[in-house]
Amino acid sequence: MKQGIHPDYHPVVFRDISADVTFLTRSTATSSKEIEWEDGNTYPVIDVDVTSASHPFYTGKTKIVDTAGRVEKFNRRYGKK
Repeated sequence: MKQGIHPDYHPVVFRDISADVTFLTRSTATSSKEIEWEDGNTYPVIDVDVTSASHPFYTGKTKIVDTAGRVEKFNRRYGKK
C-alpha cells in the first residue's frame, strides 16, 4: 500500500439511540465525543438513529401498509368525475 493516501482506520463505538445498543467496530469515521468501553479504554462514539438492533427488517417488526386503500382514496378525491 502507498503511504499517506489512506484514511486513519481505528476503533469506534456506534451507539443506536432508539434501541440503546452500542457496537464496537473499526471505522474511518471520527467524533469529538468519547465513551468508556467495557475494556476500560475510551473510544470515539458516533450516535446513529437506525442499526440492525432497531431496523424493522432485522427485528421482524414490519408494518403492513394498505396501499390499495390509499390508491382508492386518491382516486375518489382527485380522479375523473
